[in-house]
Amino acid sequence: MRATVQAGDATSAQSEVPEGERTTGGEVARLRAQLERVQRRRLELPVLPTIPALASLLPGGGLRPGAAYSVGPSVSLLLALLARPSQDGSWCGVVGMPELGVEAAEHLGVDLARLVLIPDPGPRWLAVTATIAEVLPVVVVRPRGSAADAEVARLAARLRDRGAVLLVRGAWPQAEAVIDVDEAQWAGVGAGFGYLSRREVTVTVRSRHSAAPRRGRLLLPDATGAAVAAPTSAVPGRVERVTPERVARVVPERELRAVG
Repeated sequence: MRATVQAGDATSAQSEVPEGERTTGGEVARLRAQLERVQRRRLELPVLPTIPALASLLPGGGLRPGAAYSVGPSVSLLLALLARPSQDGSWCGVVGMPELGVEAAEHLGVDLARLVLIPDPGPRWLAVTATIAEVLPVVVVRPRGSAADAEVARLAARLRDRGAVLLVRGAWPQAEAVIDVDEAQWAGVGAGFGYLSRREVTVTVRSRHSAAPRRGRLLLPDATGAAVAAPTSAVPGRVERVTPERVARVVPERELRAVG
């Protein structure tokens, strides 16, 4: 009889615990597993390919439709990201970058026939960007100021709806990845003479899906103006950081000549 009473008491005590509290732990685990499945399926979706030197660094091996990427101040890096999509037939738009050089873009592989430039979008730059994302699969923008959270959310929804890729020159909320360059080294300057022929940089990609960043060395640009992976062996010729102090040391002031 005593054992029966104890068992009944335990059952009664359990029934007194609110159902929501009993299932909270299981519900959280179920939602976490569902989110992981969604993210895994999302990572497996087709991506816009990029040049091989960048594909190995980007999550999924390319630019994910519907996603935004935060890119550092390097214009060459932005153009390198546009090169392969434009070559494969995707139209690309650039908003708010009047200083962008089309000749440099062409050297880096961008198909100018599929490049739309909007140098001065005015104060409504975000609305212009959202409109362009309606019709172009890849859009680059340099923000003219801060944007309200609601506007950013609406743009994100439009990107997902249209499957467009947004490359933002600068910081951007909830970016798929942050892509930047550093450790730049130029080649071509000798003991006071020569021409800058190529620049080697480290590209770093920090993804929201990975705790550890990915890094790789690129020639951006190489001697022909293109963007390619840097050779693993030493690059022939002297490669060194060019600074004003270096130039002043190797080139006497009286030997400097104005060019152009």
